Amino acid sequence: MAQPREVFRAAVIGGAYAIVLMHNHPSGDPEPSDADRIMTKRFVEGSRILCVHLHDHVIVGRRKFFSFKAAGLLP
Repeated sequence: MAQPREVFRAAVIGGAYAIVLMHNHPSGDPEPSDADRIMTKRFVEGSRILCVHLHDHVIVGRRKFFSFKAAGLLP
């Protein structure tokens, strides 16, 4: 599982205002797993602490994608 310190490192160094996270599910099904949901909550907490807006977390599957923002799962 990715750690917020790793994910936000480049954003902090670059002075970014916001980021979009994206990863794929090799199975082709972009539906978020429990681990994806937990990880996203941790990233939201980290983004608040670092003042780097988490604009969206997108999971890419085969010909489909899942957006946490579009699903109403991001503040």
